[in-house]
Amino acid sequence: MRESELHVADVPQSAGTGAVPAPARIDELVAAAHARGIEDRTGTVADYIPVLAEADPESFGLCVADVDGGLHEIGDSRIRFSIQSISKAFVYALLCEEIGHAEVRETVGVDNTGLAFNSVVAIELNDGHPMNPMVNAGALATTALVPGATPEAQWDRIRDGLSRFAGRPLELDDDVYRSETATNQRNRAIAQLLESYGRIRRDPAGVVDVYTRQCSLLVDAHDLAIMGATLADGGVNPLTGEQVVSAAVCRDTLAVLAASGLYERSGEWLFEIGLPGKSGVAGGLVTVAPGKAGIAAYAPRLDAAGNSVRGQVATAYLSRALGLNIFASDSHYLRKDQP
Repeated sequence: MRESELHVADVPQSAGTGAVPAPARIDELVAAAHARGIEDRTGTVADYIPVLAEADPESFGLCVADVDGGLHEIGDSRIRFSIQSISKAFVYALLCEEIGHAEVRETVGVDNTGLAFNSVVAIELNDGHPMNPMVNAGALATTALVPGATPEAQWDRIRDGLSRFAGRPLELDDDVYRSETATNQRNRAIAQLLESYGRIRRDPAGVVDVYTRQCSLLVDAHDLAIMGATLADGGVNPLTGEQVVSAAVCRDTLAVLAASGLYERSGEWLFEIGLPGKSGVAGGLVTVAPGKAGIAAYAPRLDAAGNSVRGQVATAYLSRALGLNIFASDSHYLRKDQP
């Protein structure tokens, strides 16, 4: 999605320094971002998982959670949907907390494949290496490394960890879980291929089942914004005050999101929005402004890469209007001359 398609050509690019504006101003800008996004009716609802095709294509919710616990939301921000691939970011963070930076980097990797999120070719081209945790191969390798003697023990650990990120117990959507289980042949094939390369050392069927369950957890845009704000504030949940993961883990996770969170569109996303983010095929999108806030959107219409169209439009607007782009700066010489 090009800048012209993001409808932000008329939005001044503020510098990504300093604090976010006052709460009332954030509310105004969230409403303006929602108004821009709702005008875009391009994209299609995912249907390769049958139950996802039932989503209302007009649904659109937006929420900003700042690191001080302030919440700014509009529209369908409390409609629940399955977290899908967004879970990859938070399971990766939990794993880094458990086993450390070096082992996860060696086993899972941090480089963008440049190919689709469910590519088998990418595995073969890289001698069986999954490359990064945001594509399905890397996510399966990540889930396989989560401590636990059994798949059930791993699942309990993942659900508890993602719930601590959200600040409330997250529930499994049984309908989504069953629908995905009936149609996840490709993930099963990827897991078996990774096992053949020695990248998965557990029963691949059990790994796929745990991964399918983590993707089927129910969240809303409010939850995702809090989860994003937790990564933004050095791993501390802004509502519960719990240290979910360390600041070092947040740094590693955000670096991987910047490189690969929007799949093969990650470079374009970073160029235009300038923030780490992660999308999911149910229509969720979470974006993190380090030290400032988490931004989350729910809008089921997706572009060709599987990213929420309205979510991208709204996030692009907020990145500019709130001065969140981590690459934007003002000249310190000019600031010195101001009274």
